[in-house]
Amino acid sequence: MAKLKKGTRCTVCKSKGEKTKAVVFLPHHRLALCREHFIQWFEKRVEKTVKEFRMFSRKDRILVAVSGGKDSLALWNALVKLGYEADGFYIDLGIDQYSQGSKELAYSFSEKIGRTLHIVSLKEQIAPIPVIDKATDRPACSACGTVKRYYMNRYAKQLGYSIIATGHNLDDEVAVLFGNTLRWEIDYLKRQYPVLKEEKGFIKKVKPLCKITEKESALYAFFNNIEYIEYECPFSEGASSIEYKEFLSKLEEKHPGTKLQFYLNFLKKMYPILKEHESKQAEEVKTCVICGEPSFSDICSFCRLKQKVEKVTDTN
Repeated sequence: MAKLKKGTRCTVCKSKGEKTKAVVFLPHHRLALCREHFIQWFEKRVEKTVKEFRMFSRKDRILVAVSGGKDSLALWNALVKLGYEADGFYIDLGIDQYSQGSKELAYSFSEKIGRTLHIVSLKEQIAPIPVIDKATDRPACSACGTVKRYYMNRYAKQLGYSIIATGHNLDDEVAVLFGNTLRWEIDYLKRQYPVLKEEKGFIKKVKPLCKITEKESALYAFFNNIEYIEYECPFSEGASSIEYKEFLSKLEEKHPGTKLQFYLNFLKKMYPILKEHESKQAEEVKTCVICGEPSFSDICSFCRLKQKVEKVTDTN
């Protein structure tokens, strides 16, 4: 986020003949905005993204995956203000103070906006993330992602929601895209789209913040007095995605708009080619023989993970 020059006026206010001072400058959009017009810009951008990718309508019941962080709470706030029927879904990962603090913030925010927050505890369902991490040779973030996707999909169906919305922002998407491109992970690239359609037991998943940066989400949260957990999950330390974000942010500082163009050009030029390839070699969606949830193999990745955890905990 570039610094404002002293005395810079809000672009929108200036067009109306007003002299309100700007509080934020968005270099890749060439916009200087006051608090009021930044909030409006953020919410309009969310609405425009929802419509552009046909994510959902006001008839849908939306379940927002809430972590207690700035992005998910900002998304939830924006959707509610825009008139969508959106409730929250929080997974207590059992990571000591991090989980306790984020859960409290998520719950207090749900009360503030008057919407329901559904809470699931991994300790009661399978095991806390620290235990899961010790039971598997997979990176903690990978195992955590498997667990989150499983419970989001399962509970969305049980609770009667047609859409799962996550707070993945532009920085998240670009970091993943950059990493997958470096390794040419075609299978992952084929699925990197703001909308994953409903398919044989999989609920439709959407990312309404995919064109909004992490800093823009933080500002929106700040201007709306949204209290969120300000430190990263302790298990994310050393993750390659964080290093990619740092590298791409330095590039963005020198060349504003790089992240957005990289992402949008992928969606416009490369994704259609990958999608055509996918349609010819689509994976068959099966039903897990253990839990009955959709899977691309006889036993879903969650149940395989659960078996490993049970084996370790039974031994101990």
